Amino acid sequence: MALIFFFKNLLSLILPIIILFSLLTLSFQSQPHNQHHHYPYFRTRRRIIQQQPSTPTTPFRLEPSRAYGEWQLLQKSIGVSAMHMQLLHNNKVVIFDRTDFGPSNLSLPPGICRSNDEILNPDCTAHSLLYDVSSNTFRPLFVHTDVWCSSGALIPNGTLVQTGGYHAGDHRIRLFTPCDHENCDWVELNQNLTFPRWYSSTQILPDGRVIIVGGRRSFNYEFFPKNLFSLIEVFDLPFLYETTDYREENNLYPFLHLLPDGNLFIFANRRSILLDYVSNRVLRRFPPIPGAKRSYPSTGSSVLLPLRLSGWNETVSPEVEVMVCGGAAGGSFLKATAKIFLPASKSCGRLKLSDPEPRWVMEIMPMGRIMPDMLLLPTGDVIIINGASKGTAGWERAVDPVLHPVLYVPTQPDLRMRFRVLNPTRIPRMYHSAATLLPDGRILVGGSNPHVVYNFTEVRYPTELSLEAFLPPYLAPKNDHLRPYISLVDEVALSYGQEFSIAFTLELVGVHGGLTVTMINPSFTTHSSAMNQRLLVLDVVDVEQWSPFDYNVTVYAPPKPAIAPPGYYMVFVVHAGIPSHCVWTKIS
Repeated sequence: MALIFFFKNLLSLILPIIILFSLLTLSFQSQPHNQHHHYPYFRTRRRIIQQQPSTPTTPFRLEPSRAYGEWQLLQKSIGVSAMHMQLLHNNKVVIFDRTDFGPSNLSLPPGICRSNDEILNPDCTAHSLLYDVSSNTFRPLFVHTDVWCSSGALIPNGTLVQTGGYHAGDHRIRLFTPCDHENCDWVELNQNLTFPRWYSSTQILPDGRVIIVGGRRSFNYEFFPKNLFSLIEVFDLPFLYETTDYREENNLYPFLHLLPDGNLFIFANRRSILLDYVSNRVLRRFPPIPGAKRSYPSTGSSVLLPLRLSGWNETVSPEVEVMVCGGAAGGSFLKATAKIFLPASKSCGRLKLSDPEPRWVMEIMPMGRIMPDMLLLPTGDVIIINGASKGTAGWERAVDPVLHPVLYVPTQPDLRMRFRVLNPTRIPRMYHSAATLLPDGRILVGGSNPHVVYNFTEVRYPTELSLEAFLPPYLAPKNDHLRPYISLVDEVALSYGQEFSIAFTLELVGVHGGLTVTMINPSFTTHSSAMNQRLLVLDVVDVEQWSPFDYNVTVYAPPKPAIAPPGYYMVFVVHAGIPSHCVWTKIS
């Protein structure tokens, strides 16, 4: 009797498992599959998708009035206000502020001080640091000269080339090369820039060089490294002079976007051009964007919308579209000096550069915003974060912080549903704040110092030394069952046009809601400009199912350097609008 009772209980335990396994087996056998003998641990691989649509899908269709997303306080103080940010391929972020205001709240190691400071001599505090994303820790870095309002780009080997700054730093070139130990630090080159670069912009080029454009009273551009076979080191760009407003400028930190034809889109103030930087020729002038001024100090922000590479060939280029949002009316800067703060612009403009006759198509944000940061998300959507609703950029020249990020879905056909207001932070992020995308899909947010020096008391908007992360809706736990988990990439060093595969798992059986693979290079972010930012939606060749929860997606790498300049990229698998953690790849 005891033996019968034992087997009866055992059968009651294993019977549901047998039934579940049978149902899964039947569901798989009902689909066509091919035999592949080079995967001996599975009987079959099931090809489930011949060609995926290249447009990222987003499952969230909530009312614009409903807020969502989550904020995390990572560090109450990192000792430095995060004016500039750059994510590196070893999952660390270089952060730095200006150096000419006195001490920061982060000490350098004992015995290390700067002796060339304009305000404090010696200065034994750090004005730069390295933040480790995985451990949520940081260490001080030693920056030699003033990096205030400078620019930067990652060159193909992953080194950050940082250019310009203020006074003793305005001609300087600095390098930061990632390392796996604690000894890497800033290196300042003996080579100088030809012109001072304060409020300039940079863009990595298809040949791996960096172009540096503009800066205060620098109406020209130059390259790093310089062309050793040319006698010309700097090239005039009258467009920058033409877009300068009297007493306000409104053309600093011009927006730069490298286009698939290899030419450079440049936007300043309200105007834009297409520049052939090789021959120093303006190929095209585009219509002015309607409404407000968009460049510093009437600071808006800009992105190159995702380049979708499905079906791309030498005769068919991807659709190319630029988006510019926010800004301020002309005269706002002067009025803000007199403590009259005009409302920021609520408008965004989209310019489809691949059209025969491009024209701005305008849309309205849920709220006006000056000094926004616009970042591309792995899904292909855009997040608009940070800034204020009145005034302009500059010390003490803005009020009423905008605490709510906004999600923008560029592929949403219903214009009323493109913008979604997200959950607010409690920390104002105004002048001299920054944000950047992290490998896990979070947004790192820091900085905000609208004062000449660090000021924590008796002011309306104190200097911010904290570091936050914003978790977009796709990181909500309720979406974990849809989230892909990348287990293997067969090639991390890619060639242009190469076919490569990514193995991933899903907690659910079956792919639901579409699958895409996106590729993002990390941006250098400061003053609402995410320099070098671009997102590529890769051409999917095939998706196969290896087991109930294991899949393999095969894609083509970008076809040429003008579409993806050489260097490190984050690659995400996006399932039903929910992205994986990235894997890093290098294309050359």
